[in-house]
Amino acid sequence: MPYFWRQLKGIWLYLACFVWAIGASAANTPSIQGTVTDPSGAVVIDAKVELLQNGIVVTSSTTNAEGRYELALPRSGDSYQLRVSAPAFQEFLTAPIHPDNQVSPIEDVKLKLDTLAQQVTITATGTPTTQAQLGAAVTVLTQSDFSHTRDAQEVLRLVPGVQVTQTGQAGGTTALSIRGGNGDANKVLIDGIPVNDIGGAVQFATIASTGIAKAEILRGPNSALYGSDALAGVVSLTSVRGTTPSPQLTYLVEGGNFGTYHQEGTLGGTWKRFDYFSDYSRFDTSNDIPRNQFHNGTFVGNFGWNITPNSSLRATIHHEQVASGQPNAVELYGIPDDTEQKNEDAYIGVTYDNQTTDRWHNLLRYGAIRLRSQFTDFAPTGIPQYDPSGDLLGYLGTPITIRGANGYTVSGQAFYQFAEAYPNFFPTSTDRDFVYAQSSYTFSPHLIGLFGFNYEDERGYSDTPDGSVERGNYSYTLQLQGALWDRLYYTIGSGIEKNELFGVVPTPRASIAWDLFQSTGSRFLGHTKLRASFGKGIKEPNIVDQTTSLFALLASLPNGPQLISQYGIRDIGAENSRTYDGGVDQELFHGRGRVSITYFHNEFTNGIEYIPQQGLIDLGVPPAVADQALFGASVNSQAFRAQGLETEIENQITSHLFARGGYTYLDAVVHRSFSSDAIGPTFNPNFPSVPIGVDTPLVGARPFRQAPHSGYFGLAYSRSRFTAQLTGTLVSRRDDSDFLFADANGLPTLLLPNRNLDGAYQRLDLSASYRVNRSLSVFSSFQNLLNEHYSEAFGFPSLPFTFRSGMQFTLGGESWKLR
Repeated sequence: MPYFWRQLKGIWLYLACFVWAIGASAANTPSIQGTVTDPSGAVVIDAKVELLQNGIVVTSSTTNAEGRYELALPRSGDSYQLRVSAPAFQEFLTAPIHPDNQVSPIEDVKLKLDTLAQQVTITATGTPTTQAQLGAAVTVLTQSDFSHTRDAQEVLRLVPGVQVTQTGQAGGTTALSIRGGNGDANKVLIDGIPVNDIGGAVQFATIASTGIAKAEILRGPNSALYGSDALAGVVSLTSVRGTTPSPQLTYLVEGGNFGTYHQEGTLGGTWKRFDYFSDYSRFDTSNDIPRNQFHNGTFVGNFGWNITPNSSLRATIHHEQVASGQPNAVELYGIPDDTEQKNEDAYIGVTYDNQTTDRWHNLLRYGAIRLRSQFTDFAPTGIPQYDPSGDLLGYLGTPITIRGANGYTVSGQAFYQFAEAYPNFFPTSTDRDFVYAQSSYTFSPHLIGLFGFNYEDERGYSDTPDGSVERGNYSYTLQLQGALWDRLYYTIGSGIEKNELFGVVPTPRASIAWDLFQSTGSRFLGHTKLRASFGKGIKEPNIVDQTTSLFALLASLPNGPQLISQYGIRDIGAENSRTYDGGVDQELFHGRGRVSITYFHNEFTNGIEYIPQQGLIDLGVPPAVADQALFGASVNSQAFRAQGLETEIENQITSHLFARGGYTYLDAVVHRSFSSDAIGPTFNPNFPSVPIGVDTPLVGARPFRQAPHSGYFGLAYSRSRFTAQLTGTLVSRRDDSDFLFADANGLPTLLLPNRNLDGAYQRLDLSASYRVNRSLSVFSSFQNLLNEHYSEAFGFPSLPFTFRSGMQFTLGGESWKLR
């Protein structure tokens, strides 16, 4: 024991000498220091202060609780500049500073209140363009918007024209609709890599907010740039990059009700010409319904290398491993299903970026996605039902009473599952590899030309490898972007998609923005911008659509090729959209506020639906061909319209308080359909005069789950070490179906009318955080503050009031100075 104490005493003596030596060295090291304040003279805490030499960050720090900073100078006698930035303030750059060895210079900085930033976006044009020069409607969300959220879809609810529908609770199937488009009508990118399955489907329930630095949401088609699947809009997510000269390590841990537990760790920084960032998170919850456990493990990696001052190489990876129970519509059956959904998805990209000359820019990207999923039904669920002879017919739910938001009520037992062998497995697989090349040339400060080429090879199957498909697709883009008189901005171009399945399709697009009033001189009104855009979009069929198409059905028959040739039957085609919109953006309060109003009109045509034999005949298919489709086939026969208004307002009320809000009116109606519901609606004997669409909406009705009225609001407060954010989502009643085609007697007595079946809901969320010191922060998140019982999809209850609380530790980075 004495030996131990002697060793411990020696260690403490060594550490004391080491700390004294560092302090003495630091005392002789020249430094620059000062205080950062706001216009009122109050100190600004956590302002970022960077020391620049020839425009390059040499070192950086943040202001302390007194608003003070101190930065070590690598060498005296050189010329430096300070760059100071903080949320809600304009960035400040000092004049050149020339320190000497004798005196440490003092540079106090007074920041000005920020105007609403005009974000730079590339989603609409393919080249960096400020929002002020765009004729298209684009919303940009930053990293602070994703702070303390669980899933990416939570933040996307705060965008006009966007509606998110989650079937149930955490992990439930989640679809995103833009301006009335279907959930599979959007191109979704992560670091430029498309994450869509074949046919456009994206499962937003599996996309965590882990590692997301920025999101750009384009409302409107852009198949000119992105090819297939950009039918209604584009969502582009960008990963965080390492930025600190010294490595920064963070660890987050939180927990909450319903067995919720979340851990996340990050490591990022820069070293010479390299930057690196890695993030891994694991989220687990049991939800509040039996057999509804959910976990999501997500890894994000972003690694860059500046090869030369004009060229860089970047590699990114996004990997998800997800499993969730799928209890089905427990409010309709009364018994949770014994099923599970597993997903393992990976998105990988390598991008070479080169500024060949001052005017010529080139980009080359390779991307790959690997999607694997399996739905497993382990055992039959429900109450066995037998026929008089004792044979098992299937399984029923428990006796239940169901009430729709439209006031209709039904009671009984729904037919739950068929009698078949269990367990059942439904695997899917998608592989996609692509190469994208883009070249842009600046002919003048007012004219940029862009050419793009993309080749992708996609393979996949659904349910069984025997039904696999493979396609090799090409797309080309030619676009001009320019300005006239520094007030009129335009983009015009077109894509040409050559899809192996449906052939060649052009996708033109144009937009215009006019700075009507650049400055009114008013203290209230600022810039006024008018804008308009037009575009056509396409979406390729998914695997099931292709394998159940009329063409595929005939091709599998002995006399099929003869029928295909005789009647000119073509393979299933692309779904189409045609959109035009127009709006006005008005700046307020010297740029600290903005209000926008947009009218949009979408026509979605050539939609794919599975229609019965009679529907094929009604569509014009020759009877000799339709006779071969005993149960029906998938064809391009549906059309619907979606028009409406979007309003959006933002205001930086004070340096500490920011407010936003929006409202969307959507008028969507089905114009054309040949599905079994459209040609022969079902009638519940209890409501004999009300036609009902069991699986699809009727002609003249609204598409399912599309709210005619929706809105959102948000308040963000930040002061000193405390931040808080309150958000609200408000959605009106929607048309839907309970899909209960049969009761215990095989009759449709449990069907409810479609109109306004889903109830309106209001969801309030609150999050807050407090920075204890540079290394420790604590936070809490509360969802559904009003504990409202609601369903975004009928029969699938959403989460009640939930909370999570935790802490985050930070080591290194800007607070870790290597001298």
